[in-house]
Amino acid sequence: MTYTTQDLIEILDRELKASWKGKRIVLSSRERINDPVVSKLLDMKQVSKVFAYQDFRNQVHQYQKQHHVSGIIWRNCHFKEQTICFPEIYNQLIPIEADKQVLIQAKDSIINFWQEVTSGMKFWLANTPGQVEEAGMEREELENVADGGKTTHHLKISSEYVDKLIRQAEWVEVDAARTEIYLGLCWGDPLEYRYQWAKPKSGCDRVIASPTIPSSIKI
Repeated sequence: MTYTTQDLIEILDRELKASWKGKRIVLSSRERINDPVVSKLLDMKQVSKVFAYQDFRNQVHQYQKQHHVSGIIWRNCHFKEQTICFPEIYNQLIPIEADKQVLIQAKDSIINFWQEVTSGMKFWLANTPGQVEEAGMEREELENVADGGKTTHHLKISSEYVDKLIRQAEWVEVDAARTEIYLGLCWGDPLEYRYQWAKPKSGCDRVIASPTIPSSIKI
């Protein structure tokens, strides 16, 4: 019998708990850290727990590939008394080849939900000071939001520019806070799109819809 996606999630959860209780160890932990100075500063017992879980998770990922077990889970997003159920890759699993098409097929329903619940709201492109010229905006329109002494840059954009980003995206994600809702506009490899180093081949732009200036929540 092949394990299901939910089976693998439960197995990983049990293994993570076992690792952090010290029931799993990796004897070669110190050898895996190339810098001898850094290795002396670290608590190798804690490092061993991390490596033990990572090794086990890599085996699970190989199992996914071998048996074509999806990395997708379905999640609900609630906003303005409305709900959408949509697919996303579970953060401890990897996408298999067929998963990208599932993500793509859900795009239209998520966008319909987004457009309905964001009517009359304002839009910002999140954390993108370098995209001012690309968006055709003046630099002084960049919104600066305080974030614990740091500055988070959110670029105010038009609904037309949001529509342009939507058309360019292969698949989308959505999440919500109490008064704001966030749209992820994604493309490329579902395994790499969250990492900055993967751009421009893969990536995800984040749009914030808010009735006022957005909060400093990291998205």
